[in-house]
Amino acid sequence: MKLDEIDKKILELLTVNGRCSYVDIGKELNLSRVAVRERVHNLSEEGVIEKFTVVINSEKVGKKVSGFFEVDCEPASLVKVAQALADNPSVASCYQMTGPSTLHMHVLVDDFIDLEKFINEELYALEGITRVESHILLRRFKSRNGLKL
Repeated sequence: MKLDEIDKKILELLTVNGRCSYVDIGKELNLSRVAVRERVHNLSEEGVIEKFTVVINSEKVGKKVSGFFEVDCEPASLVKVAQALADNPSVASCYQMTGPSTLHMHVLVDDFIDLEKFINEELYALEGITRVESHILLRRFKSRNGLKL
């Protein structure tokens, strides 16, 4: 699907505020509510908009430790390890990266005791992992949920 400038502006407004009404978007772009609704519907149908959701501040709900992991796996075990990690409630995201069968993972836990427990009891318990490198978030300068068009 080729996006025109109006579609891009609608996406930008929804990225800033997913609850923005069709009326408010229409006022901003000089379109009718019906025209905006139709465009948003088409963007959803085409898969450009995957879903509408809410972004929760993890620290405000007690998840004070944010860790990023590079997890190298035996090639034959990569999918099995990735699925096990993706099913873990502490894992916020898990991606396969280029490189030697590498997974990139973001983990959110309450504290360092929970992080140690996750690493020792859940991560290291998985068969097929050959190397783990971890990085703990100290401060966030930018976090964007959505694509800048």
